[in-house]
Amino acid sequence: MATQLYQHDSFLNHRTPEGHPERPDRIRALKDVLADPHFDALIKLDAPMGDVETVLLAHPESYLNMIRDAIPDAGISQIDNDTVASPGSWEAALRGFGAANAAVDAVMTGVAQNAFCAIRPPGHHAERNTAMGFCLFNNVVIAARHAQKAHGAERVAIVDFDVHHGNGCQDILWNDPTSLYCSTHQMPLYPGTGALSDTGDHGNVVNAPLTAGDGGVQFREAMETRIFPAITAFQPDIILISAGFDAHHRDPLAQINLQGEDFTWVTGKLLELADTHASGRVVSVLEGGYDLMGLAESAACHIDELMNAST
Repeated sequence: MATQLYQHDSFLNHRTPEGHPERPDRIRALKDVLADPHFDALIKLDAPMGDVETVLLAHPESYLNMIRDAIPDAGISQIDNDTVASPGSWEAALRGFGAANAAVDAVMTGVAQNAFCAIRPPGHHAERNTAMGFCLFNNVVIAARHAQKAHGAERVAIVDFDVHHGNGCQDILWNDPTSLYCSTHQMPLYPGTGALSDTGDHGNVVNAPLTAGDGGVQFREAMETRIFPAITAFQPDIILISAGFDAHHRDPLAQINLQGEDFTWVTGKLLELADTHASGRVVSVLEGGYDLMGLAESAACHIDELMNAST
């Protein structure tokens, strides 16, 4: 089974102000690197429009309506200091979680072994009732809950190696014993959450904070001592990855010094865990990564490893 890639031109139409780090060029950088013949074996699919009702798996209806009402007819509307919407943001947001849900469908039904969703806006900062950190809907939590509701997955693990803590995932999943949320991230750094002592109501939150200046050695140690054992103990039916590539050493928004090979390594290890516990089922969803060269390099390493597991 080949690796699926979900993408769509609508992700270019979520506009942000000039100079904003979360910009359409991120999708263009991914398209450019994935145009290399090396990636011809990817099954490239258009991200479908998601069912709006699935938003309610992670957010209340009042929040859904608030985001819908924030979409302007023209220009850019400001949701918070960092988070904006433009006329194209609604379609982009729906195709974002639509891609993640479609990838879950494919992986859970055996159509694909794994999948990568090249989407924007990102999602892991979106709390149950709050849009923030460039994020509108929490794509990965919606997909996790979709795996449970539509496919009967009893336990879903989310692994987040974005350099910023996924406060939205932690907020929504805090008291959910059927979901495991694991995160490596730089502390202190936006959004200020993700302390080692934050473990969720059921021990289902595992944070492994890193310090500015840390690199591959510390990142791998955090994964091997905290996150991989938690996944093994949890024995998930599917592993979802919040794939942020802003821990790359080139990224302007943080000070963690990962190389492409570190993303290759962590992807391979997560695939091994998925083989052992989840019949190889992995869905990866793009989060951050704001240096275009670093994003392209890291994502290429990550996707190449996904493809290697599908051959």
